[in-house]
Amino acid sequence: MRRIALSLLFLAQCSLAQAEPVHGIAMHGEPALGADYKHFPYVNPNVKKGGRINYGVVGTFDSLNSFVLKGMRTTARGIWDPEYGNLFYESLMTRSSDEPFSLYGLLAESVEWDEDRTFIQFNLNPKARWHDGKPVTPEDVIFSFNLLQEKGRPPYSRRLWYPGSDGKVMVVESMEKIGDNSVRFTFGQGANRETPLILAMSPILPKHAVDANTFDRTSLEIPVGSGPYKIKSIKPGEKITYARDPNYWGKDIPSKIGFDNYDEISVTYFLQDSTLFEAFKKGDVDIYPEGDSGHWARAYDFPAATNGDVVKEVFKPGLPSGMLGFVFNTRRPIFADPRVREALSLALDFEWINKNLYGGAFKRSQSFWQNSALGAYGNAADARELALLGPAKDRIPAEILAGNYAMPVSDGSGADRKILRQAVTLMAQAGYTIKGGKMVDAAGKPLVFEVMTQNADQEKMAIAYQRALALIGIQMAIRTVDDAQYQARSNSFDYDMIVKAYPSSLSPGAEQYNRWNGSSRDAQGSFNYAGVADPDIDRMIDAMANARSLEDFQAAVRAYDRLLVAGHYVVPLYHIGEQWVARWKHVGRPDKTPLYGYQLPVWWDTRAQ
Repeated sequence: MRRIALSLLFLAQCSLAQAEPVHGIAMHGEPALGADYKHFPYVNPNVKKGGRINYGVVGTFDSLNSFVLKGMRTTARGIWDPEYGNLFYESLMTRSSDEPFSLYGLLAESVEWDEDRTFIQFNLNPKARWHDGKPVTPEDVIFSFNLLQEKGRPPYSRRLWYPGSDGKVMVVESMEKIGDNSVRFTFGQGANRETPLILAMSPILPKHAVDANTFDRTSLEIPVGSGPYKIKSIKPGEKITYARDPNYWGKDIPSKIGFDNYDEISVTYFLQDSTLFEAFKKGDVDIYPEGDSGHWARAYDFPAATNGDVVKEVFKPGLPSGMLGFVFNTRRPIFADPRVREALSLALDFEWINKNLYGGAFKRSQSFWQNSALGAYGNAADARELALLGPAKDRIPAEILAGNYAMPVSDGSGADRKILRQAVTLMAQAGYTIKGGKMVDAAGKPLVFEVMTQNADQEKMAIAYQRALALIGIQMAIRTVDDAQYQARSNSFDYDMIVKAYPSSLSPGAEQYNRWNGSSRDAQGSFNYAGVADPDIDRMIDAMANARSLEDFQAAVRAYDRLLVAGHYVVPLYHIGEQWVARWKHVGRPDKTPLYGYQLPVWWDTRAQ
């Protein structure tokens, strides 16, 4: 491994660019909260800590390391967790959920950077401690990035450099220890304006307590973290319980006020969602996030829900729609032609699915950033965007450039002949014809493929899709697999089609490289499920990540959205625009819902009051 050198030549500081330390940073503009902020606006700063919370999830776990490929999707929840909070490990800075993309001090109490973002320096909080009492040091930071580059999974393995067509593309040219308590990252040609923020959100590991030689193996040996919780007990594959550390170093810093309110957090694993819901009904699980409109409407007639012990709530975040859909694996030759992908997309009768499976509760997704100024749907491409697209605009249909492209609305019969005829016409343009009731290519080979599903809800949608495709002679098999097989096959792209969700934020950036950039196409464990490698898409991601103004950023995201829509990589399904959550009434929450929706890490147990 090419390790980036740790410089101990402190005299080199004199030649380094200087900057004023700041308490927070933002992708665009300035953080909303000033240096004197006391806490985030969506917390209860006066909450009385105590009690417990019981979460429930479907699946299993066999690892406490979520940063390597083997433990990517089988790590116990809570270790490093966007939903429950990073209970065990921490990053240099933490994100405010009430701003598009702003970070505030955590392990680092302040940062320094220049206007061009050629470097960033993290000044560690001298109070920061590991669970064993040892201080968090600059050596820990440098060790973490080097180790994750060598043995981590994407995206952690691409923070310092990534493979390019001509060799390594350096994102970070050097990491240097500055003084006793700071680390400076100097950026290379592979960096962009989001790079310093991505580094700030990366996990930091204890050098003295990690065996680098065995780091890439799955293990249930309890590690050493710096977070607000320690692991109390483990039942492999069944349950993990965390206990709040009363000596947690960061409990009084502003970015942690109102967080980490339970004395004990448990995560119990279930084989299927129906069993999880039964546990919720009995009170063995305290919170149940709901994603099924029919279930939300009809399943809450049990005594605890009717007498008020269980509360149903609807939250409305200010986020774009994102995209849920059937994803084509374009690594498969049968899906290489975008006309085939478009035809197969047309064949899905969303109106029938929405009416018969979901009671008409959902809206069809038309783009990846729908319901926001970042989305292509409803927003025509302006001169700035067209200039950014350049010749690529010629491969985008006029209606997508105009912002009025939408999936056709069927008659809801499940067999709309007009739309199916459009699909057959496109298939003909791609060299397919229907012979003997089967869609065949020029060599007479039938178009046959398989969709891999993970649960009963996905299977229901797939069955409806299967029926529609059969009407035009296309045979789609359905294979529902257990969680372990689903994750393994997802990691290795071993599927023809898969059901996936692509959440969207108001500040898309580095995560898009892992989803759609050509460099992630063949990287096992990446989220490039569609197998996309398109230079124009790569250009738009770069433009998005390097945009200096909000206007340039918006133009780049819209252009990117148009290319994804025009590529027909996903058969669009639906979005809700709301978050549905049921909770037992002893679970309290703040009144304010932040921009990114409800935040479980700031809820609490009212019985502790």
